[in-house]
Amino acid sequence: MTQPRLGQAPEKVDRTEFHLRFMRSFADPAFQQAQEALAQVEQIAWENYTASHKAPFTEKAGPGYADPDYDLSSEWRETSERLKKADAWQKNPLSPSRVLLICGAARNDGSCPGEMSKTFRMTQMARSVLEEAKMEVDILDLSLLTSDYGRQIHPCKGCASTAMPLCHWPCSCYPNHGLNQVNDWMAEIYEKWTAAHAVIILTPVYWYQTPSVLKLMIDRLVCADGGNPDPTSTSGKNAEKAKALELADWPYPKHLAGRAYGLVVHGDVAGIEGVRRSLSDWLDWMGLIAAGQKAKLDRFIGYYESYAQSHEVLDRDQAMQEEVRNVARAVAESVVQLRRGQLSQPDVALDSPRPK
Repeated sequence: MTQPRLGQAPEKVDRTEFHLRFMRSFADPAFQQAQEALAQVEQIAWENYTASHKAPFTEKAGPGYADPDYDLSSEWRETSERLKKADAWQKNPLSPSRVLLICGAARNDGSCPGEMSKTFRMTQMARSVLEEAKMEVDILDLSLLTSDYGRQIHPCKGCASTAMPLCHWPCSCYPNHGLNQVNDWMAEIYEKWTAAHAVIILTPVYWYQTPSVLKLMIDRLVCADGGNPDPTSTSGKNAEKAKALELADWPYPKHLAGRAYGLVVHGDVAGIEGVRRSLSDWLDWMGLIAAGQKAKLDRFIGYYESYAQSHEVLDRDQAMQEEVRNVARAVAESVVQLRRGQLSQPDVALDSPRPK
């Protein structure tokens, strides 16, 4: 059996360091009146941390799982059941067509920038087109990560690189209560992707890359491409069992394949084509279907002009606005054709000799 390589992780932090980190959440003088209560909570948190209380709420997995007696996280099971219902709804030919619009900018007027993003404005343009086409629209505004209290997308821990079956669908790495890794938004985001017949990602370019709020979501969607829907088969996070499963010919199920997609990538001086290509390549890899060339847009807004007037530049760029609307129109039409079985996918029946 292939053995996991060990030796990188440091020891747990000591009690003094834990105290310093714990209390930083309560540095405001308003918490002074609750010092005794905070000390009690801190002690419980310390004990949970040292005992690695990742999933304090569990229940027997029961029928349908590889190990029915495994103590499965109740929180993970709840998310999994919601995804199953969303998937059944999405595949029901009588359900209304739904498009997920993802606003990938980190800026909004409820946080430090003090102004909405151009990306959000373009998201609303796409929304209007889709609603006119009688599509249900679900908006995922990732800028809420910068402005909402306690809202987080925790980073991917890279389980798939140890063995694909160790990466569970949906992700079981979070919440981890012992490490205070909670309020993870991805449980809701997985459901939004699963329920959608199409996805449009609208994003600016930050330093030749996608914004960090968007990249966090992208990394956490690795479990949608080959992820294991049964954590009991690996006894949770047992790396040896996961390696054995992968070597026994893991099928790499594509949980979001078959949905249509569109892209709007904008920037001001550089990087738009690279970001658009990387997003297209990623979505193609997951088995989503591009809604045509006009559904993959990259454009500069105010090339080398001031940031301060970029909204005014977008106001004047009527062609850009219409191109955004065309992305939405192309996606709407692709959804109609896809659900009728009319969208051509010449390679859909071919088995890949390299399924990873």
